[in-house]
Amino acid sequence: MIDTVIFDLDGTLLYTLEDLTESTNRALEHFGCEKRSIKEIRSFVGNGVKKLIERSLKDGQQNPHFEECLAFFKEDYAKNMYNKTKPYEGIPELLHKLEASGIKTAVVSNKFDLAVKELCKKYFPNNFQCVMGESEKIRKKPAPDSVLSIMRQLNTTPQRTVYVGDSEVDIQTAQNAGIQCISVNWGYKDTEFLKENGAQVIVSTPRGFIEELTSLNSRLISG
Repeated sequence: MIDTVIFDLDGTLLYTLEDLTESTNRALEHFGCEKRSIKEIRSFVGNGVKKLIERSLKDGQQNPHFEECLAFFKEDYAKNMYNKTKPYEGIPELLHKLEASGIKTAVVSNKFDLAVKELCKKYFPNNFQCVMGESEKIRKKPAPDSVLSIMRQLNTTPQRTVYVGDSEVDIQTAQNAGIQCISVNWGYKDTEFLKENGAQVIVSTPRGFIEELTSLNSRLISG
């Protein structure tokens, strides 16, 4: 029986792409670097903000402005991360249904920890038992460390946990943690990409996720 659902944040619970793009481009422009399109930024996200800035800069970490650009981005994004960000349609209702069913929920993201906690506080103030972003204390996804830490805190097991995300990083994270993954295609990666990267279960709506989770629990009980 699944009693714990751990979610990715960007592209899974929240649409954040425009705010990420605008903060990235303000940082790039400030240091005289070429700006990026929203399509490019979409392909760069998923591995944390350091990797986002590395991919956005022409010379990556070899760019002499890399560290300054990263710091500028973090400061700018902290001020502007609520401008156009919003929960995906049906997400608040999904979280309410999980809570009503007694299922524990958490967030694990590669976004820097302060932003993850602030975004969850604003958009989902009472929904999650645990929220964890990127920090120096723990390896980021796809390493399983953060997911395993959450499971320990929630006193659950891999057999009773599902990870939900929109990218190949999330699929790999679930595999490395030994838990089942449900991929969503309403985020930053499409169905074809997810399948090519090993997705076993893909849902297109929050309602579809509830149906898949119900079916999974039925199979576990009958099995």
